[in-house]
Amino acid sequence: MSAQRVAVVTGGGSGIGLATSARLVKDGFVLAVLDLDADAAKSAAGPAGLGIGVDVSDPEGVETAFADVVAEFGRIDILVNNAGISGGPNATRCHETPLEDWDRVQAVNVRGPFLCSRATLATMLTQGSGHIITVASVAGGMVVFPNRCAYVASKAAALMLAKSIAIDYAKQGIRSNAVCPALVYTPMTAWRLDNPQFRAAVESQIPIGRVAQVEDIADAISVLASDRLSYMTGSALVMDGGWTAI
Repeated sequence: MSAQRVAVVTGGGSGIGLATSARLVKDGFVLAVLDLDADAAKSAAGPAGLGIGVDVSDPEGVETAFADVVAEFGRIDILVNNAGISGGPNATRCHETPLEDWDRVQAVNVRGPFLCSRATLATMLTQGSGHIITVASVAGGMVVFPNRCAYVASKAAALMLAKSIAIDYAKQGIRSNAVCPALVYTPMTAWRLDNPQFRAAVESQIPIGRVAQVEDIADAISVLASDRLSYMTGSALVMDGGWTAI
């Protein structure tokens, strides 16, 4: 059993999740990292942590993974629902998106946070404390990314799930917030942002003048996880360089 605060990061083996894992370790958390890539999860968790290979859309896999976390550390203080996918180039306008692409995006981006939150809440209710932080998107209700029908719908659902949890569990000492980035340069977005014309067009609309780096989002998650904003629940922390303020 660990005397440290325990954080679970889904999709923690790469991108925003990897940067978040590194930041939370620096902040003094002991980590459980869940990722499709078990080796990446173990590497991100570090020698004191627990790395688990799991598909967050698989109910049995999620239940087993969270049972293993509690068996190892005895508690869960923070859940970062970070695992997500964009759907790739085929998940575009509604009538052009194959059903299998739609279903997979919803499975990872909506079902995944639901399953992981549900598994975590059982432990947090016993503790009488906890904080669920969901990585949504500015495309989850503030703006719409063109030609990304499945992704936009999924992130709107993830944001409202985070708000629903905040309302339903506040009296039990459990908080829930979302972090809403705009475009972030990650392995998942590189196929678009490595196009110089596309990147220039995007960055020309951002007041700060650049897309986010993974460390920018990890910093936001770190602040939420620190409990310095302990009165904040049911909120969406926008990280977009001023884009949606225009």
